[in-house]
Amino acid sequence: MDSGKVHVMDHPLVAHKLSIMRDKNTSVKDFRELVSEIGMFIAYEATRDLPLTTRTIETPICEAEVPTLDGKKLAVVPILRAGLGLVDGVLRMVPAARVGHIGMFRDEETLEPHTYFCKMPKDIAEREVLIVDPMLATGGSAAAAIDEMKKRGCKQIKLLVLVAAPEGIACIRKAHPDVDIYAGAVDKCLNENGYIVPGLGDAGDRIFGTK
Repeated sequence: MDSGKVHVMDHPLVAHKLSIMRDKNTSVKDFRELVSEIGMFIAYEATRDLPLTTRTIETPICEAEVPTLDGKKLAVVPILRAGLGLVDGVLRMVPAARVGHIGMFRDEETLEPHTYFCKMPKDIAEREVLIVDPMLATGGSAAAAIDEMKKRGCKQIKLLVLVAAPEGIACIRKAHPDVDIYAGAVDKCLNENGYIVPGLGDAGDRIFGTK
């Protein structure tokens, strides 16, 4: 399989919106809206390679052959719960996509991620899968989610995140070298508690106002 690439958003609007999100004084409402907005930008980049065909239409001026999507089927798969914050933005870009859900928890002793919930469209193996999660920190949960999708026969998988740590990127590149990573930004490192530095804190708590 081809080696996956890391795509970092090189756009002033994404950089500006992420800076607002990083501020600890940003409200839950604004944080949630910004997650969705940046999700749109990242989905825009992640769907750049969707195949096109043509169809004939009548413009107000004349008949014309115009490009149209070639019917490639997509699925958006948020990693619960923080990944839910990105779904709306992605669906605004690709409203016909189906949505699957995957829930992961970390074993307190081994720190290994385990799947506690997985509900997918029946034809998930035939779809290109966009796994979404705000943070790629250690990479353990994302790697486990990709494992689950591959077990279900998925061949085309992309990982979309707002902020990634180099450690998380290295984990995915090692475990799943065929998966492309799309990130709003790549930060400096992880701290001793596994949080991304400078990061933006616990994305789930900030999206849902639980802290």
